[in-house]
Amino acid sequence: MTVKRATRWTGAGVLATTATLTLGALGSTASADTPDPVDPPESFTSAFVVDATPQQVVGTDGTVGVGQPGATGRFEFLVNSDEEVICWNITLNNVVTPYQSPAKTATHIHQTAAGVNGPPRIAFPNPTPADDPTATVRTSTGCSEGPFTTGLAPNGTDTGTGFSLAQLEANPAGFSADTHTAGFTAGAVRGQLVFSQELLDAANAVDEEPTPPADDEPAPGEDVADTDDERQLPVNGVDTGQGGTAGSPSLLPVAALTLLGLGVAGATVVRRRQGA
Repeated sequence: MTVKRATRWTGAGVLATTATLTLGALGSTASADTPDPVDPPESFTSAFVVDATPQQVVGTDGTVGVGQPGATGRFEFLVNSDEEVICWNITLNNVVTPYQSPAKTATHIHQTAAGVNGPPRIAFPNPTPADDPTATVRTSTGCSEGPFTTGLAPNGTDTGTGFSLAQLEANPAGFSADTHTAGFTAGAVRGQLVFSQELLDAANAVDEEPTPPADDEPAPGEDVADTDDERQLPVNGVDTGQGGTAGSPSLLPVAALTLLGLGVAGATVVRRRQGA
């Protein structure tokens, strides 16, 4: 399945998630084992969410459901495949550390369908507790730019070599996200990527509110002709459509006098400077 790209963007101001994390405050949790953090791009081409559970973890022998009981995870990814940038917001609940993996970190995106195992393609900083080391909630946030490496090279070539985010966009169901621990080396929690239009739309927030009309402009749907008629007044009691009120002097002499006064006194022209 190829995901549908957004066609209208403004600046990527919000990582619209259940965590309500703004990209402006997206502090990276990168370590020496992860790529240098980069700033979020101005827009994204796709977004994905993962609801990770122990029931989706697959053991080395192919047994399904061998993750850590009671643990859960939420992975949220924003992708700009044109710039090869991925941003993430990962939250783990009740995952018992320490982390353990032969890769450079223990938190990954793997190229694999549900029910089977596959190689990691991207390694993320392992989620950490915000303040209390004993806290049961751990998070990891940030953005990184390809080319991606995992530090795992079973055949002499890093498993991230040659991977591009366009592959992930073309088949998100063929990728999973997980985290590995010493107690659950196959994975504490895991889940498949699912495209999220809601997350993408919010990240590429577009203001759809209509611009209100100016005071001298008719509102949408208002009859312009009727508006003009309402501004016309009868002249000297006769409705000519040129202005005035019944029994009142014509407005035309008033205008002429005004112009005459301007001609005698002269007009001062003020040139308005436009601010830089």
